[in-house]
Order: sequence, then C-alpha cells, then structure tokens
Amino acid sequence: MSNQTRRRVVILGAGGRDFHNFNTVYRQKPEVEVLAFTATQIPGIDERTYPPVLAGPLYPKGIPIIPEESLAEFLRKNPADEAIHAYSDCSHQQVMAKASQCLALGLDFGILGPTATQVKSTKPVVAVLASRTGCGKSQTTRRVCALLKEAGKRVVAIRHPMPYGDLAKQGVQRFAAVEDLARHECTIEEMEEYEPHVVAGTVIYAGVDYEAILREAEKEADVIVWDGGNNDMSFYKPDLQITVVDPLRAGHELLWHPGHTNFLSSQVIVINKVDSASLDQVNQIRENIVRYAPDATVVDAASPIFVEGWEKIRGKRVLVVEDGPTLTHGGMKIGAGIVAARKYGAAEIVDPRPYLVGAMAETFRKYPDIGTLLPAMGYGPAQVHDLEETIRRVPCDLVIIGTPIDFRRVVKLDKDAVRVTYELEEIGTPRLSDVLEKFLSGKRS
Repeated sequence: MSNQTRRRVVILGAGGRDFHNFNTVYRQKPEVEVLAFTATQIPGIDERTYPPVLAGPLYPKGIPIIPEESLAEFLRKNPADEAIHAYSDCSHQQVMAKASQCLALGLDFGILGPTATQVKSTKPVVAVLASRTGCGKSQTTRRVCALLKEAGKRVVAIRHPMPYGDLAKQGVQRFAAVEDLARHECTIEEMEEYEPHVVAGTVIYAGVDYEAILREAEKEADVIVWDGGNNDMSFYKPDLQITVVDPLRAGHELLWHPGHTNFLSSQVIVINKVDSASLDQVNQIRENIVRYAPDATVVDAASPIFVEGWEKIRGKRVLVVEDGPTLTHGGMKIGAGIVAARKYGAAEIVDPRPYLVGAMAETFRKYPDIGTLLPAMGYGPAQVHDLEETIRRVPCDLVIIGTPIDFRRVVKLDKDAVRVTYELEEIGTPRLSDVLEKFLSGKRS
C-alpha cells in the first residue's frame, strides 16, 4: 500500500498509553501510518525513537518521539490527518483545549476507548484505577493483592508503563526481588511503584509491550491485578474494576480525563482519605456516586500514616519531600509528609523554592502551584543530582520523606531524616475482602 493512501496519524502521549494504543491498534494496520509520538508531562522522554523491534515491520526505522510543543513545526514538514490523545490526568478543559489546537492545525482529533485497546486475559483480572493521581491507588492495589493471596491465589501485579529508559530493553520487565530494580536501571519514580510490591512478596511486571507482558504474567498467576497509573483506564479487560476517589479533590471524579470514565464504569468505588477530608467533601462524593454510578459498591477507607522516629519532628524546622507525580500533574497540595509535620508538631515547614537548582527549578517553573513541598523528581541521574543538591541547600533540621519508597537508598542526604509510610485501611462495611470474596465465588459485587 503506498504512503499516499495511508491515513497519517500522530499520537499525543506521555510514554505510556500512547505506546499501548499503537501496539494494540496501529502496529499491524498497513492502512495507517503513525508519523510520530509527542511527549509531555514527563521530563526527558522526548527526542527519542520508538524502536523498530517494538514498532514492527511496517516501521523499519522506528517512530520519532517529539516534544508536544513542537507538533505544529513537525506538521509543517509532515502533514497528518489525525491526532490521537493518549495520556491521562488531564482536565476535560485541557483535553478540549488540545482538541481545539489540533483542529486549528487541520487535524481530526480522537481518543481510543477500552473496546479497541483492552487486551483480554486468560486469567481473571482485577483492575485498580483512580479518579486522579494521588488518590491512594497504590496502597489499594497492595491491599487487593494481599487479600487475594490470603484467599490462596497466586497473584501477579502488572503496573501501568513507566518506560523512561531504553525502550528496546524495556519491552517486558519482571520484578521479583529488590535487586531487579537495579538490574533494570529503574528511576526513583519506577522504584516507588515496583518496590512496595516486591517487598510484600508480589511479583510485578511492567514495560512497553503489554500483550507480551500479560502472556508472561499469566504463566505464573491465578489472578492478574492491574496496578493503574495516573488516572488511566486499564490496558486489560477487567473482570472486576475498582476505582479509588479522593474527597480532598471532591468533584474531580467528574471533571478529569479519563478518571471520569473509570468512575462511571467501575463495579467498586473506594472513597479514600475519609479520615482527613471534611464531611461535606465526603458527602459530595457520595452524592455523585448515587447520581452517576448508582450500581457501584462503595468502600470507605483511610490511609493512616506511620512514622518511625516521629518524636524527632516536634519543634524542628522541616523540609517535606513528597511523591513527584502527585504534586506535579496530580495537583495535590498536601501529602503524607505534611500530615506528619502537622501531627507531630514541626515548628516550621521550610519553603524549598529559594534553594532550587537545575531540574528542580524547572519543575517549579512548569508547576508553579506546588507550594512549600519538594517533589521527589527522579526520572534520571541528572534529576537525582539536582534533588540532592536542592535538599543540601535548604536550611532545615530534618527531612520528612513522604514518598512511597525510602529514597535514602538512592539519594544522598546530608541531614537527618524520617520516613512516613501509609497503607489502606477500610472503615466499616463493606470491605474489600467482602468484594473479593464475591468476585472469587463468581458473583458480581
């Protein structure tokens, strides 16, 4: 088929769903030519090539990955017919603003849905999703895995992609020991998602080619647990879909893409953080469930914090370091570290902004509303260096680490530090154990 008759497509992404959409819909479709992926949200993932080994025989040179802000310039030299939006944690307004920009460039604009992109497993799939980044999806996933294992099932978790390194080497990745994190050259962001599963004794897969990943995982699992990223939809067709919502951002379950889709389509909705949200915020979520997802089973939950060395916090000037994606495109202004600082009587939360260097300064320029928190940005060695140097410059007595892993293992600190951990704790009934018992018995929640 000649290039003149092929429909020419660009895929707007962030190094995750964009690749999955290509693999499942376009890779073997000769009537379509994918000209490029664009990259946003995640630093340092543009100016690469989706490699031929993953792109397939229709793309012997691979597919370029360009910065999203370069799209108009790219199109002047490479006319296209259509743009496919393929990244998550965007407000509906942001999605439509991007649509308008693409239409103004003469492109059709589309979003691929679950029917076209979800891969069917030979094993039961439990998908854990969210309405926004930072809802508590990771600890919910760990809780689901633990309950399934208590029920005697072999559980394998599969994490939403985080392919920040050599894509050709990251097609299928398996993590069963902490040493595997170093072997796969994981960034801090990847460690934060994989390490808690490994420490809990759960094998976790990730990578780029999610059908190949699934087929490997099925060999050692009775149940697959999809550990979603951001607020994206599941890459696999779920037999049970659980969506975690955040009352601290009540209303976002109706206003953000594709978390709104998750909210509308889930059998189970977990209202997390009910211990730290106001009654009005929680009630707003409940009212939205009654109106828009009335058939969903609702589980109330909290994410209580645990601080080893909590007594060190009282009276100290502290720097609070929180999970990077939650503070940046997740838009959160408070995390477990801030909760700990307030609960245990810190004298002051030191503002890191006057002391930012390099990539950390760039992060605050891109996300100016972060406030007096420091996001643990660690997408590569340069960012880790700039994070270390920023922490070194901040005049504080103590660092409170509110990230999913203890990053003292990979970040050199010249100050004393305490770490905050948190796990999901259901409140009242129904509980996730009730939901999963029905699921395993073949009943629907």
